[in-house]
Amino acid sequence: MNRLLRRRRFLKTAILSAGAAGMAAGAPMVWSQDASGAASKKITIGCIGVGGMGTGNMKNFLGLGDCRVVAVCDAYENRRKQAKETVDATYEDKGCAMFADYRDLLARRDIDAVMIAVQDHSHALVATAAAKAGKDMYCEKPLGVSVAQGRAIRDAVRKAGRVFQTGTWQRSERKFQHACELARNGYVGKIHTVEVATEGPQYRPGYKGTMDPQPVPPGFDWEMWRGAAEAKPYNPGRVAWPDWYLIWDYCAGFITNWGVHHLDIANWGCPTVGAEPCEIECNATYRHEGFTDNVDAWKATLVYPGGLKMIFSDSVQQKSGCKFIGDEGWVHVDRSGIWAAPESLLKVKLNSTDRPLTDAKHHGDNFLQCVRSRKDPVSDVDAAHRASTLGLVCDIAARLKRKLKWDPKSERFVGAEDADRMLTRPLHNGWKLA
Repeated sequence: MNRLLRRRRFLKTAILSAGAAGMAAGAPMVWSQDASGAASKKITIGCIGVGGMGTGNMKNFLGLGDCRVVAVCDAYENRRKQAKETVDATYEDKGCAMFADYRDLLARRDIDAVMIAVQDHSHALVATAAAKAGKDMYCEKPLGVSVAQGRAIRDAVRKAGRVFQTGTWQRSERKFQHACELARNGYVGKIHTVEVATEGPQYRPGYKGTMDPQPVPPGFDWEMWRGAAEAKPYNPGRVAWPDWYLIWDYCAGFITNWGVHHLDIANWGCPTVGAEPCEIECNATYRHEGFTDNVDAWKATLVYPGGLKMIFSDSVQQKSGCKFIGDEGWVHVDRSGIWAAPESLLKVKLNSTDRPLTDAKHHGDNFLQCVRSRKDPVSDVDAAHRASTLGLVCDIAARLKRKLKWDPKSERFVGAEDADRMLTRPLHNGWKLA
């Protein structure tokens, strides 16, 4: 019996032996008091991927009273140890478990939900396995590195009936909500143009060393980190920040990874951009520094029936954020602020016939509320898939250097078999989606 199988069998036995007490691997059942004084079980969370973004997400959950972090997982031993120390210091105990393999964490029956912040190329591996294991998910964006991976996550989540919140947290900020409510309720008139721009060329690789294979550092599971990406030898330039974002094996590039944030806002305020067929043209340049090889700068034009047009580029070419332009005015929103013409739009209060979008004020808390209610959170899996897809199909149009027709209902290009083949990426090293 191999080591992994023995470990899983031991874990299964430990979980089953906990019985009605609901304990596993030494973690206590966690209870809180609701407003009526009745006891209610806190939502238990396992954190998979505790680098910079994952640790930030974990700390957000540590600050919420309705949940308890009970386990952490990372391919880096030092990261998972540091995460455990943070969790234990918060709760003033030693109850947080550590895992190197996310599948072992998912095997724990006492974990209700998981936070997923692994590299983009492993989102689909972890999320589909989590759905199969019956876990609700707070998962970083985008939904993988191909349209097929996003579809696999969406289908797995819906089939398993899981709650899935994507890390497109702008939906939980009031200025983004206000801009989209103005757009959707007709306050700028009929929208004819949507302008979207995100960071991209501003990020440059940090690693300047040799490209030769290097010994894997102690305490780092390179094979687990690499996952289903092509089997290439370890080099620190492949895993450095922000370098891995700039490498096609691990990320589709900021056209999707950063782009998904403002493309999501575009789709929220003007649903046509994600739901209707369109013609796509995209010009792009690609990186050639060290290991980096995905998209650098880009500008795409998407044209929809009825004349609606979306212009999507990096933020060197147009102002960052999302701008809805109608025949009666415009509203532009970014993380740094919100602007409109006429300026009176910024003071609009919705009336009884308007449609508000959400009351979410905290992305993590919105997720926890939906875990209890079993409703979709503000950034559900369908929205995440649509926004991720928009960036990915623009990149395909750029790579093929010609205009393409995209049908979001069939999730296929029209009359372009070569483009359709690029909707899928092969999985390597024996990995399969759950």
